[in-house]
Amino acid sequence: MFQRAIVLLIFVVIGPSFWAAASASNVQGVRLFAAPDYTRLVLDLSAPVSHELSYLTNPDRVVIDIPDAKMLASEMPGAQGFVTLIRSGVPKADTLRVVLEMARSVKPRSFSLRPNGTHGDRLVVDLVAPGSASDALPQVTHADERDIVVAISPGHGGRDPGAIGPRGAREKDVVLAIAKRLKHHLDAHKGVRGVLVRDSDRLVGYRDRMAFARRHKADLFVAIHADAFTDLRAHGSTVYILSERGASSEAARWLADKHNASELIGGVSLTDKDDVLASVLLDLSQSASLGASMAAGQKVIEELGQVGRVRKKRVQQAGFLVLKSPDIPSILVETAFISNPKEEARLRNPADQDKWGAAIANGIVRYFAEYPPPDTLFAQRYTDERPEELEYVISRGDTLSDIADRFNVPLSILRRANALRGDRIRIGQVIRIPNSRG
Repeated sequence: MFQRAIVLLIFVVIGPSFWAAASASNVQGVRLFAAPDYTRLVLDLSAPVSHELSYLTNPDRVVIDIPDAKMLASEMPGAQGFVTLIRSGVPKADTLRVVLEMARSVKPRSFSLRPNGTHGDRLVVDLVAPGSASDALPQVTHADERDIVVAISPGHGGRDPGAIGPRGAREKDVVLAIAKRLKHHLDAHKGVRGVLVRDSDRLVGYRDRMAFARRHKADLFVAIHADAFTDLRAHGSTVYILSERGASSEAARWLADKHNASELIGGVSLTDKDDVLASVLLDLSQSASLGASMAAGQKVIEELGQVGRVRKKRVQQAGFLVLKSPDIPSILVETAFISNPKEEARLRNPADQDKWGAAIANGIVRYFAEYPPPDTLFAQRYTDERPEELEYVISRGDTLSDIADRFNVPLSILRRANALRGDRIRIGQVIRIPNSRG
């Protein structure tokens, strides 16, 4: 019996039908990228490889053995994310071993990537926090990365018109128009795909909307609504996520009805779990989803502020039923007040509908650029294919901190890259945006 604890041993062998006889390969570079719930290691290769991935405890380490390979990288990345140290060696002839020393326990996953015009062959190892949103994603085995899927849910429909404006605009109509523009703008980004819960004037039940998002394996659920109030002066946009009380009540419902929970947290069924374990799994899934919802909602608020007034500069929390999917990050956008005559006119205007759709899409794309699911094409765009440096021309209303947030670059690095002692910038100034992701 083995004395050392081997928690996970995965053998990944890419057959000749896929690679056409892998030959000896050199590791030409080692890159590391950290996201909130996973850390990604990328080995740049001269040729495709087979590899063996294992996980050891006491202390936590991830070991990658690569037959017929040599380490030619001149240096290893420093500590980042869950990784405290990377080292390599040759435990036996013709085998390269790369060891990752971990700051915490993780679930390692690996897949190979073909050359893409910017990079050659690569071996990618994702180190995922157990119970996180990324943990619920399926295992990736090769380079066929998937699109990010955003489920777009226009409110009301059919016999339910929603709120009605002073001049007769119906909420169900204007939010459907905005939802279609949102889908158009999302689809314009390679690696992102919007799916409409309804694309016509029909009523879809709240739980049917949640089920639709789960069937399509959505990474984010976005409900589009128009607000209304008795005071006709009320105006502006608001973004909501589920409240903790709403999450608790929904968790109780799921736990009481486990026979319907076979698709919860990435296909992990609750039906064969005892109540304590089921409760822990559900809590982990909900915590990850609420955190992601908050982060995505905040990006959307920032973009909505570019096209109109935002009533609250922070994400609000409420118990909306449509936001209660425990395993899919979900936000609800109240685009404007249909009860306000001026905003009713804007809600009816195709140009303004497009502005709201574009703003929501920009916020979503910014969120996924910062926190891309590791098995997606989008993750590769923003970790492997971003140029070393961009240039940005300062526009009216820009601040240095906003730009740092928009491009996901630490403010200190942005200052240093542009030799700025403070945060003063001027309209028309060109600044350098370094690639802080390595």
